[in-house]
Amino acid sequence: MENKKITIEHFLKFKKGDQKLTMVTAYDATFAKLIDQTEVDAVLVGDSLGMVIQGKESTLGVSVDDVVYHSQCVRQGLKRAFLVADMPFMSYQVSASLAVENAGRFISEGGAQAVKLEGGEEIAETSKKIVQFGIPVMGHLGLTPQSIHQFGGFKVQGRSSEARKKLIFDAKALEGAGCFALVLESIPLDLAQAVTEAVRIPTIGIGAGPHCDGQVLVIYDLLNMDPQFNPKFLKKYANGFSIVKESVGAFVRDVKEGKFPTEEHSFH
Repeated sequence: MENKKITIEHFLKFKKGDQKLTMVTAYDATFAKLIDQTEVDAVLVGDSLGMVIQGKESTLGVSVDDVVYHSQCVRQGLKRAFLVADMPFMSYQVSASLAVENAGRFISEGGAQAVKLEGGEEIAETSKKIVQFGIPVMGHLGLTPQSIHQFGGFKVQGRSSEARKKLIFDAKALEGAGCFALVLESIPLDLAQAVTEAVRIPTIGIGAGPHCDGQVLVIYDLLNMDPQFNPKFLKKYANGFSIVKESVGAFVRDVKEGKFPTEEHSFH
C-alpha cells in the first residue's frame, strides 16, 4: 500500500491513468482510522450523516456545525486519504459570500482539504468564487439529495434527452468554474460515460455505472449495517448488521449468565 498522502494533484492522475479512484464516507475517527489502513484515496464527510448517523429521513436537516464537527472527528483518524466535506443544504445557495465563509470553516475548523457542492450551472459562479479563495471544490450532479423535494424522491435522473443534455452542460460548467472532480449519482451508465468523456476532470460514480473514473459508497451501506437498504447500485461487502447484533447479544448473555467478567478480566 502506498503511504504517500493523497493531494489534489492525485485526482487528475486518475483521469489520465488506468487505475480507478476510490472514495467512501466516514463520520468519526474510529472509522476514519480503519479506512485509512486501506488504499482508499478519499474520504467524504457526507451530509448523508443526517440519515445514517442522525436517523433523519433526508439530508436537509444537517447543519454547517454538524459537518464541521464530524470533519474534525474524521481528520483525527486520517493520515493518508484526501478529506472532502459536504456543504449542507442552504450553506451555499443564499449567496457566494456566505458560501465562501462556510467553505472556509470546513477547511480551517474541520480540517477538510476540499468541499463538495450539489448542483450544476446555477452554482457554477459560487463554486468559482470558492475556488478563487483557494478552496478546492468537488461538484455533484444527477440525483442531488438536497433537491429530493424537487425531484419527488430518490429517483434516477437524466433519462430524457433534454435532461441528458442539461447534465452534460452542467458538468462542463462546473469544470469551467474550477471544480477538480465531479460526483455523478443515480444516472444511466451511458450518460455517465458521456459526461466522463466530455470533461477533463475525474468523475466519481454512485449508481452511475462502471465508466466513471472512480466510485464512492457510504461506509454503512457497503458494510450492510441496514439490511433493509437495498438499492440497485449497492454492493455489500460484509454483514455488519449480523456481526454487531450477534456480538452485543453474546455480551448480554455472558453478563446475565455470570460468564463475564471472570478473574481474567478483573484486577487484583
